Amino acid sequence: MTALQALVGFALWTLALITLVFLYRGLRFLRGTPINHWPRGNKPQDDASLVKRLEDAHANCMENLPVFAVLVLAASLMDKSNTIQAIAPFVLYARIAQTLAHLWGTGPLQVFVRASFWSVQLVICLWMAIQLLAA
Repeated sequence: MTALQALVGFALWTLALITLVFLYRGLRFLRGTPINHWPRGNKPQDDASLVKRLEDAHANCMENLPVFAVLVLAASLMDKSNTIQAIAPFVLYARIAQTLAHLWGTGPLQVFVRASFWSVQLVICLWMAIQLLAA
């Protein structure tokens, strides 16, 4: 997998998460929930806990996708893609694992696992940035 493919994969993963939330809300709407039941920044108490965790996982993707995108696109524009090619896919793998930990639950073990996979993404992105600046 190339760095650009990993970036597209990250974007598709992000889209998949919000699509699941959208489908859940669409079904609720079709069953009579008012369309304005989900105001921005306010998670209704009657939403399924899995859906709340999906929303959180999507928000995490949205926080990290721009950083990853800048690094991959900068590498491409600087003609230094080979510098990050081997490690970039692991950002996507760690992102998927972090999401699965989100969906797994909110207990101490799940939060530790989730934080660990986030830390992996952070370290890889920092390493890629350093490699790009040094190359």
